[in-house]
Amino acid sequence: MKKDIISKELLKEMAKDISRHILHIEILDDMELIDNEFTRVERRDADLVYKNGNEIVHIEIQNNHHPKMHLRMLRYYDDILFQYEKYSVKQYLLYVGKEKCYMKDEIVRDEINYRYVIIDIRDVSCEAFLKSADPSAVVLAILCNFEGKDKQMVVNTILKRLIELADDEVSFRNYLEKVEIFSTNRNLEKYVDKGEEMLAVDIEKLPSFNRGLEKGIEKVAVGLLKINMDIGIIQKTTGLSLEKIEELKRGLKEEER
Repeated sequence: MKKDIISKELLKEMAKDISRHILHIEILDDMELIDNEFTRVERRDADLVYKNGNEIVHIEIQNNHHPKMHLRMLRYYDDILFQYEKYSVKQYLLYVGKEKCYMKDEIVRDEINYRYVIIDIRDVSCEAFLKSADPSAVVLAILCNFEGKDKQMVVNTILKRLIELADDEVSFRNYLEKVEIFSTNRNLEKYVDKGEEMLAVDIEKLPSFNRGLEKGIEKVAVGLLKINMDIGIIQKTTGLSLEKIEELKRGLKEEER
């Protein structure tokens, strides 16, 4: 995946956050994704369609300008309506590209009067995303309007919030990767790099980071035990207690039986 192109799949994972924080749609408990049903229309990974109460919500995520997007959106509308005629249909185009958005949002001609909503995420304040308790929503802040705030400060806040909210190191790294990819659409790569350097100590404080470090040290100790190195030397090399080394030694003997 090229770093200068927003991953549609990454944004698709954030469907509920996009709906709540950008579209201000109340997501019901029985919200159901149904976008995999629409295969007749030219299919793209960006499409997100879900059933929310008596509404069908279609979100199109666009990273660049398409001169005939209004026609494509109409085709989606027709396809959705064909299967869900009794439902109200709402359509949104979330634009996350680098350039200013200039796509058409309506078709008014002949007997047609069709409109959909275009939202440029750069016009959306980052504040609500920064305060969110959901890390996937915090990630979206990198694409939003910083409202004149210092760029490094906002980026650092995003990274700090992800450290606070991530369940473990694996999930943190996953969110961090998204921030890194999204930052390319706002030319914020250097701020993210600097932020990561500044917060390296905080990242190391993640519980799973420490657990991984401990496991790594224990593996070293086991390796040294296998070559019959003196326990005193192993203790000095790894910093493990004598009790822990003896425990590892007993475990090693049990494995060899």
